[in-house]
Amino acid sequence: MIADRATRQHEDNLSLFRAVHDVAIRHRGEPFPQVMAALAARLPGAPRLTGDEVRRIAEEISLGRDPSGL
Repeated sequence: MIADRATRQHEDNLSLFRAVHDVAIRHRGEPFPQVMAALAARLPGAPRLTGDEVRRIAEEISLGRDPSGL
């Protein structure tokens, strides 16, 4: 059961990193509001990110960076 939970958390995190990476590739260097809209449309429901975390990610992408680490 612990292994199942760990596997689920790993899959959730991987899904999050992939979504951020996809937005970073498609929207890098775009204005902050456009990046925020793209993130809002693409981010999975879990794991949940705070509004501050999403804003920080959007700022990085709007500067042309990929904060996903992928």
